[in-house]
Amino acid sequence: MVHLEFTAQLHRFVDTPKLDCEATTLAQALDQAFDLNPRLRSYILDEQGQLRHHVAVFIDGHRARDRQRMSDPLAPSAKVYVLQALSGG
Repeated sequence: MVHLEFTAQLHRFVDTPKLDCEATTLAQALDQAFDLNPRLRSYILDEQGQLRHHVAVFIDGHRARDRQRMSDPLAPSAKVYVLQALSGG
């Protein structure tokens, strides 16, 4: 099963479930998390349904490539981590 987890800084603003699910793409895994908490969607996706600029997603230690459709494939035992990217200087 795919393991999806959100980092603690996102949890300060909205409930972020840890989720073990059946999914073959990043979009499918995120949709299952959004089903558990619909408010989470607006923190992760922008108005066009794409990953927000300040959100980073790592799949098995590698940054997700498709920020628009989130079509990155997931292995059955993938570990997916969603976090807010830090910016500033």
